Amino acid sequence: MRADITLINLNMLFIHYANGFEKERHVPLGPLYLTRALEDAGFEVDFRDYQTWSCKDPFDLNEFLDFMKDPSPIVGFSCMANLLPFTILATRAFKQRHPNCKIILGGVGSKCVEEKILKRFPWIELICRGEGEITGPQLLKALKTGQNLRDIRGISYREGEEIIHNLDQERITNLDVIPFPQFNKVNLKDYVGYGMMTSRGCPYPCTFCSVAPIWNLNYYSRSPKNIVSEMKRLHQEAGIEICLFQDEFFVSGKRQVMEFCKEFSDSGLKIRWKAFGRINLCDTEMMQAMADTGCVELRFGIESGSDNVLKRIKKGFTTSEVMEIIPKAIEMFPRVDTFYVWGFPFESMEDFNQTLFQMISFRSMGARILPSLLSLLPQTEIYKEWAPQAKLELCPDLLPEFVLTGHEICSGIDISIPENYKDYFKLIKDNPDIFSGFFLIDTKNNVLPKLELLRQFGFYPYSEKHNKDEQAESCGAHSPHIAPSKK
Repeated sequence: MRADITLINLNMLFIHYANGFEKERHVPLGPLYLTRALEDAGFEVDFRDYQTWSCKDPFDLNEFLDFMKDPSPIVGFSCMANLLPFTILATRAFKQRHPNCKIILGGVGSKCVEEKILKRFPWIELICRGEGEITGPQLLKALKTGQNLRDIRGISYREGEEIIHNLDQERITNLDVIPFPQFNKVNLKDYVGYGMMTSRGCPYPCTFCSVAPIWNLNYYSRSPKNIVSEMKRLHQEAGIEICLFQDEFFVSGKRQVMEFCKEFSDSGLKIRWKAFGRINLCDTEMMQAMADTGCVELRFGIESGSDNVLKRIKKGFTTSEVMEIIPKAIEMFPRVDTFYVWGFPFESMEDFNQTLFQMISFRSMGARILPSLLSLLPQTEIYKEWAPQAKLELCPDLLPEFVLTGHEICSGIDISIPENYKDYFKLIKDNPDIFSGFFLIDTKNNVLPKLELLRQFGFYPYSEKHNKDEQAESCGAHSPHIAPSKK
């Protein structure tokens, strides 16, 4: 008997270099949370993670169709922005092979472009928005019983020629009531990255970031006891040695962090962990408590060394605060990551040079510097401000790191597109308002001069040969690897 739904994870960290592929398998948290909610509601879920499919080229649609053999009548696909184009082409091929299957799209990749996707790609019949733990079971019950979909919050769908967007689903405010992901659907030991969700959302309105608008600038956190309980389970079941707190708002306040550190210390767990911090929410006492209880890496989204830019992007802190916190963090943690964004259309060369000077300074102190070319995702305020007034340029040999898909051949930041993927990037070029994250503004005057300076100071390699150490300094991947301690 077939399952009620086949649920597919299409989120992959997959990079193609001239001398081979590099990929990291990360536990697919979102789809496994949804799987747990559906099965707790009495449905049978056929869960499949495309990360684990063994093949020479995962972007070969014949390989994908082999992976998708014998699906349920209802099929849900989850993807992020970088693989939204692949997901659209893959679901088209799937629909041609299985015309009677109903296709549902989920994940953050479709946020803010649901209407356009439903209008242009008719094989995608329904899109889920927001958290799936409540919407998923309600929707699946409605689809199986023929219930009117207009009563289901958090979905967008096609009804005849009409595109309908139902009301948003109410947020889950007490995250402790959400059961742990359905880990028994995967072999945890197949993965190298064990991510955890300690909060959902962010209240800071940074104009370049898609996280806060996806969650409507609201956030809720799990209790320290609940977080530690999941860490303990992962340690017992998979023998993990390190947890990645992948949400950007683990440091939501000093009290929350100090309570977590005490709970973790009292648990007796000896595993290590990594987290994102926030400049204006960290102090010496809190960082020391984190370091003392196993935090081996603290990551900061600094974005710019210019107060003008920080103010413009609504970052919420100043360069003087950055200069106070980062040197202290470097002394406390084996590794400190500092993330920067470059290529803002309003960023003057003077602003950029201030950023470059700060990056060089922190690198000399021992921080890892992770610059990323601005990605104009459609959820962001900066895209909404600049898209109507600026020409969006698709530069096929220079793409923002955030949207690298794995189709490209990368040599540092230099990109080349294999001939067999030309049509893939034509889809992106023909739909800039859906795939805006792949596009740049004023490549000649705004992007290339800044790239040249970054290269001169060693942040992007000139060499065509891939050097993993060099590449690690020019992207923002959630790598689980830990550098040797500087202490």
